Amino acid sequence: MAGALVLVGTPIGNLGDITLRAIETLKTADGIAAEDTRRTRALLSHLGIAGKPLTCLDANASERAIGALLDRVAAGETVAFVTDAGMPAISDPGSELVRAAVARSLPVTVVPGPSAVATAIALSGLVDSGYVFAGFLPRQGGKRSAALDRIAATAEPVVIFEAPGRTLGTLGDLAARIPSRPAAVCRELTKLHEEALRGTLAELATQDRELKGEVVIVLGAMELVATLPTDDELDARIHDELAGGASARDVADRLTEWSGRPRRQVYARVIALSER
Repeated sequence: MAGALVLVGTPIGNLGDITLRAIETLKTADGIAAEDTRRTRALLSHLGIAGKPLTCLDANASERAIGALLDRVAAGETVAFVTDAGMPAISDPGSELVRAAVARSLPVTVVPGPSAVATAIALSGLVDSGYVFAGFLPRQGGKRSAALDRIAATAEPVVIFEAPGRTLGTLGDLAARIPSRPAAVCRELTKLHEEALRGTLAELATQDRELKGEVVIVLGAMELVATLPTDDELDARIHDELAGGASARDVADRLTEWSGRPRRQVYARVIALSER
């Protein structure tokens, strides 16, 4: 009988955010695989969990290492997998491990926990429904430029992770493309010095201090400015409507909202064109 691979969400800053279910899972698992065993040992010590076998499985883990871990699951062990902070497999190791487990038809489950994405979205006040998660951007070259261009062209809110020391550079690159877009820079989430800086990208890019710590940048939705029809386009619609037998009043009613103009102005134009 196969055991299970359990992805366990861990605190992103404040250790008090660990869930009861996560604690129980870490206590009862046959073993724990971790992105950084030193960080995980510190968490386990805080939770009073001792003597738990730990295996390192970071972003550079080989297929052989992943296979060996899953052999233990296939043999009936329950193995918990944790990253340094937050949910595994979200801009963190874990995706390859899950794919390999699924390929072998091994049970995979998740113990949800703190997420920097959800925390920053809630704190920003800029997201009402859908959003695009961009993760960490490429650091340089054409791939970075292409990623920035895609973000600039995305109308939905966008969530970006940024590493310490790189935030101002990313804000500057974004401001060069979409300076008036509203944004929130969220740092030190759930920690003592949690901070959310809000403004347009142009404003945020002019910070006179480097923003330390892990950062989440949330961009608000792009305001789509409707292009109003020109006089010629309005006249063409009026001609078409009148040719179809519609009355001047009906034409004016239909085209007022479409044109974005006052009804009195549209009606006068309809009358003038109907008399030609």
